[in-house]
Amino acid sequence: MFEPLLAADPSFQPRWNAFLADWGDEPELPFYLALSSLAEHLLKRLGDKDTEGFGRIFNVVERWHTEGDAYVREAASIGLLEALQDKSGGSGIRPTTVEPWLGRESERSWRMLDRFWEGNASAP
Repeated sequence: MFEPLLAADPSFQPRWNAFLADWGDEPELPFYLALSSLAEHLLKRLGDKDTEGFGRIFNVVERWHTEGDAYVREAASIGLLEALQDKSGGSGIRPTTVEPWLGRESERSWRMLDRFWEGNASAP
């Protein structure tokens, strides 16, 4: 799941290495924690106005949504997109800042999360 992301965003490699140092001995890696770290990383880059390669990064996120198994699709939505929405408040970055990079399925998941937090999970 993370190899294509690391190719798209090599600047995430130090955080990935730290994640593996902390969790690499686990039988199943807690990818949601890595995705939360990715959200923090992307928000920091947005705050620094460093969006070089965001198209490649969000292309990987789109592939997670379209080509991933059920776990990967859910992790991409709940683990990453929801974390971006949630963590953006404390970062001073508006969550909508990432919307231009979202692919079709990623944007659909993004909108579903919006509706869920607005209390309207059943809205189309």
